Amino acid sequence: MKLTFYGSAKEVTGSNMILEAAEKRIMIDCGMFQGSSATKAKNFDGFKYDVKDIDYVLLTHSHIDHSGRIPLLYKKGYNGSVICTKATKDLCDIMLLDSANIQESDTEYKNHKRQRAGLEPLEPLYTTDDANNALKHFVAVQYHDLIKLDDNITVKFSDSGHMLGSSSITVYVNENDKTTVVAFTSDLGKPNTPIINDPQVIQECDYLIMESTYGNKRHAVKEHPEELMFEIIEDTILKGGTVIIPSFSVGRTQEMIYAFNKNIALKKKFSIFNKIPVYIDSPLSTSATEVFMKNTQFFDDEAKQYILKGDNPLDFPNLIFTKSVEDSKMLNRDDSPKIIISSSGMCDAGRIRHHLKHNLYKEKTTVLFVGYQANGSLGRILADGAKSVKILGDTIDVRARIEMIDGFSGHADMDDLDNYLSQIRSKPEKIFLVHGEDEQLYPFASRISNTFGIDAVIPDNYSVYELQKGKKVYELAHDRVLTQNTYKKLTLLDLITDVKRQVKDISELIAYDEINNLDEEQITTFIDLYSSMRRNIKNLINEVENKTKVGK
Repeated sequence: MKLTFYGSAKEVTGSNMILEAAEKRIMIDCGMFQGSSATKAKNFDGFKYDVKDIDYVLLTHSHIDHSGRIPLLYKKGYNGSVICTKATKDLCDIMLLDSANIQESDTEYKNHKRQRAGLEPLEPLYTTDDANNALKHFVAVQYHDLIKLDDNITVKFSDSGHMLGSSSITVYVNENDKTTVVAFTSDLGKPNTPIINDPQVIQECDYLIMESTYGNKRHAVKEHPEELMFEIIEDTILKGGTVIIPSFSVGRTQEMIYAFNKNIALKKKFSIFNKIPVYIDSPLSTSATEVFMKNTQFFDDEAKQYILKGDNPLDFPNLIFTKSVEDSKMLNRDDSPKIIISSSGMCDAGRIRHHLKHNLYKEKTTVLFVGYQANGSLGRILADGAKSVKILGDTIDVRARIEMIDGFSGHADMDDLDNYLSQIRSKPEKIFLVHGEDEQLYPFASRISNTFGIDAVIPDNYSVYELQKGKKVYELAHDRVLTQNTYKKLTLLDLITDVKRQVKDISELIAYDEINNLDEEQITTFIDLYSSMRRNIKNLINEVENKTKVGK
């Protein structure tokens, strides 16, 4: 039995693994890489395996970093099934088509520029036709049903509590008269997350592939993060400002709506929200909210109680769903206090970029982040305190108040992850940690070893492991599919990103501190940044000059 990692190893996007067992190749997730330019470039680098050799695809949930390249699988020749829960299937019906539209529109925009430069046109990663073709192959299953793939392989989906329809997946493999259990937690949610149920713990497995997004971090606000959100919003509104909430269209937006509805229904102290308009400015969010209301059987008990009382938990009187692009534009022409919830959650696409462009320079504005921000994303840049950003071709001064509430995160924190492991009845022989960055992975691995006495492995992308129950896990030679061309391309993109960051740092030193008033330490910092920038530019030039050697 072999397990190969093709994404989400030492990173938090691009989830993609293949389990080879009982003469079958089972793929778990096929997500899109998100974040910096170098990271997103991996989406166009092709699959490092023959997709026609894949027998089944198991999908844990609909978030694009887990599902986003499934249409590309079919475009490249895969013709099997995608097995997932009903809610995941329903959400993918809208999310993958939305993703395809983004691929087409982004490529069209780039091709206009390429045409003027006399360059060959680009092809979108995939089209709406590819997405529609993929969606025809989705097969919906129920939680806890034992799904027999063949005589030797059975799988089970259990609720991971991360979002509507999200799953952990357990694979039972019968090989050589032995049954081996390989389990994938996928993304685990927090206990007591609104609307959805708490994560269900996998009770037994021989090998566990576990997420680590917050493997070494506690959420700062663990109880009632909506209270802090309301306080920030109320303070902004009373000063005559607008609150902009970049939010993931599926899951987080519905959680925001639920929080507002609950506050109004319980007549809490924040009565200001009874009259301030709350705009949901995202066609995908609107469609996703409709999907939520078609899948209320997966809601938790509290949300179901609202429904039984005749209250739609995802609606309230002053909630407004924008219907057109013109409606969206009107929001930025109106200076009256309001709340705008718009996607994308990391600010890398969609209408949120227009709202930020028209509001970041206003001191009365508050931008409130309520979700994870990947390295390199505009959201992370703002959350890290940038004084200016470039949006849609314009440089915008950041004068708005920037706030981050991590208590809304859809991911379990370090305490939740430890508690999850403690509840596994029959502990795994080995744990593979994925879906995390280095500062989360390594301390978490050490804690697992010290607390539970289990060896935790931190795989690299393209690493292959031989799994034999009761025997030591061996890493086979890396699947050396990262071509020299790919490596150099990603290196160039990283260098360019680094140079851009350093230029920005230096320009901010000059712009926000008069050069004559800089102290000795600041001058040293300036010189160090300048020297580092020159070195990186030199390296970049050398790479470009050697481009003819790329791939040789």
